[in-house]
Amino acid sequence: MTLPEVRNAISEKKICILIPTYNNEKTLKRVIDGVLDYTGNIIAVNDGSTDSTSEILASYPQITIISLPENKGKGNGLKTGFRKAKELGYHYAITIDSDGQHYPDDIPVFVEALLQENEDVLLIGNRNMSQDGIPKKSSFGNRFSNFWFWFETGIKLEDTQSGYRLYPLLKIPKKYFTPKFEFEIEIIVRTAWRHVPVKNVPVKVLYDPAERVSHFRPFKDFTRISILNTILVTITLLYIIPRNFVNNFKKKSFKRFLKEDVLESDGSNRTKAFSIALGVFIGFSPFWGFHTLLVISLSVLFKLNKVLAFVASNVSLPPFIPFIIAASLYLGSPFVHGESNIISGELNFELIKNNLLQYLIGSCILATSMSALAGIASFFLLNKLSPEND
Repeated sequence: MTLPEVRNAISEKKICILIPTYNNEKTLKRVIDGVLDYTGNIIAVNDGSTDSTSEILASYPQITIISLPENKGKGNGLKTGFRKAKELGYHYAITIDSDGQHYPDDIPVFVEALLQENEDVLLIGNRNMSQDGIPKKSSFGNRFSNFWFWFETGIKLEDTQSGYRLYPLLKIPKKYFTPKFEFEIEIIVRTAWRHVPVKNVPVKVLYDPAERVSHFRPFKDFTRISILNTILVTITLLYIIPRNFVNNFKKKSFKRFLKEDVLESDGSNRTKAFSIALGVFIGFSPFWGFHTLLVISLSVLFKLNKVLAFVASNVSLPPFIPFIIAASLYLGSPFVHGESNIISGELNFELIKNNLLQYLIGSCILATSMSALAGIASFFLLNKLSPEND
């Protein structure tokens, strides 16, 4: 794209450039000057800087400046900037760090990618993390973040930690849990949960130790990120995956759902059969309250079909629980000393507690046998309905 085309697109698509800054006096001016080559739609958020940031920003009367009295973290600065951007009528915000690692001349990359989309999209700059000069801790942290983002959303990206991004302001959540570095993880996960595409675009990156000032606190911030991911994973397992499954099922006829989400879903018939077997095994296992967590985690670990495993694990729906408990106690009775007619009594928690070993042994037998039967039966059924070419 030519420079006039980029400027015109920024105006037409109502894009602003958001620059959160905290004590980056060495690089801030260079970043602002570079952005001004493309647009004057700039919002700078001074997050309580104690250096000469205020004086530098004061020399740019043509841009919007928000000065916060104290530093409350990058996440808080971004949220403040997003609110102001929407107040000013912008629909998109490109965020660029003020520490000099991002090149303003990559702004056209985001603009062009947005123009190519037929819907709102959240774009994240994809840095080449394997190049010389990239700190090892940054490369490791990015791989760590990429994995959890994939687990929580099903979207595979090469870079989820770059602060160089384009946000669709009308599609992102309005309220958040986190105020600091972990905010940038929360917002992309929760935006993806809203069925907004999240994609990478290639950008350059510069790590200059003589200029760059990092405010990342390894122990504190990594702990906060880990806590956030724990919360997001829990929500994913207990709400997002079941919600998506139910919504997908509602949108389709049973025949279409069976064809598209079962027969034509990812994996060979053998993998699908193993997925069903795993789900049935977990469903009959005695880990009540943890079935969803276990089945999704194990599906990811063994690269099985998460949807099929989750559906199969629902053999333990509440109406079936008394029968599962009774069958477990019956199957476990030959292996322990006690009453052989134990299931003739009332089935309740007290009965299980007093005969716990019998119940656990029986549960293992029931889970294993039903899992094997379900796996074998589904394998032959899938081969009949959707035969695979040798």
